[in-house]
Amino acid sequence: MSMFTKTGAAAAASAQSTNEKKESAIVSFGSGTTYKVRFKSLEDSVEYYGYGIYDKVKTFVPKNPAVRNDRGFIESNPTVWDRAEQYYRDLQRKAKDAGDEKAAEEYSKLAYLYKGKPRYLIAFTNLEDGKDVVIDLTKKQASGVLAAINKYAKKLDKLAFELAKTGSSTSTTVTLTPILDMDEDLTDKERANFEKAGDKPFDFELFETCLYVADEAEQTKNLVIAGFDIGLIGLSLGAPAPAADEAPPITGDAPDVKF
Repeated sequence: MSMFTKTGAAAAASAQSTNEKKESAIVSFGSGTTYKVRFKSLEDSVEYYGYGIYDKVKTFVPKNPAVRNDRGFIESNPTVWDRAEQYYRDLQRKAKDAGDEKAAEEYSKLAYLYKGKPRYLIAFTNLEDGKDVVIDLTKKQASGVLAAINKYAKKLDKLAFELAKTGSSTSTTVTLTPILDMDEDLTDKERANFEKAGDKPFDFELFETCLYVADEAEQTKNLVIAGFDIGLIGLSLGAPAPAADEAPPITGDAPDVKF
């Protein structure tokens, strides 16, 4: 194996290239935040399945995600977090079969902690500085925002909106309200940025800068941080994970099981 990775013309091209990593387009959207925005299109949104636990493990996406069908049910390649969820789903089912509803409910709550949940990235133009940026929302939050965008879909080139978040902890509400009097409620700069926003479509590659990707080793460490005993699913820190054909099969028929 050569110690040189590129030679000749390829080396010259590499030396002169600019491979700077794009800055993340995602913006902070904590409770109490308000943005004046323009939406270019209802299509400027994406869905992904995120894992994490509030105040313990920051939301991440697996480097090698599970294969899901159109309904979001896992069909193959479960992640270690999916296997942690399944561990508690199995206990939930056994408790339910035994008539222990209280235990079944507790196992259901534990399973939900490790469940991959659909989340949504939605792009907009921040009228304060004219930049195209992205917010990350839960399914419930995104549902309301996208419904409002859809309601005014034919007027997106004429209407600015106020995007706001209120509430605390896991009980937050996101609202999207049209700004009906843009002459009165927008500054000259904001109106100028509104007009400029229509010059070009949103760059979908910016969505790629918004998510934190974790490989299996980091996912396993995150399970430990979350308080899950990884030995229960045959894992240990520093040890290789079992091959896909050796991993426990994904089963379960609880009402809220998605695989």
